[in-house]
Amino acid sequence: MGKSIYSAEQQRLQEMLRQARLDAGLRQEDLAAKLKRPQSFVSKYESGERRLDLIELREICRSLGVSLLSFVKKFEDSLK
Repeated sequence: MGKSIYSAEQQRLQEMLRQARLDAGLRQEDLAAKLKRPQSFVSKYESGERRLDLIELREICRSLGVSLLSFVKKFEDSLK
């Protein structure tokens, strides 16, 4: 089994996070400001350079106006 950072699932997660940000009408800089993080934080997790833990994912979803549960369900459905 290869490293999960290079997996199709990881790539799908990155795509979904980027799309959720775009759907919210936010630039990376805008989301970073809401998260009180540097823009590079958003760039790094969207590009796969950085992994997120569950607490960070929850914070990002909240900042995007999406529930963590609905985001995870959409992610799971996209893998079927």
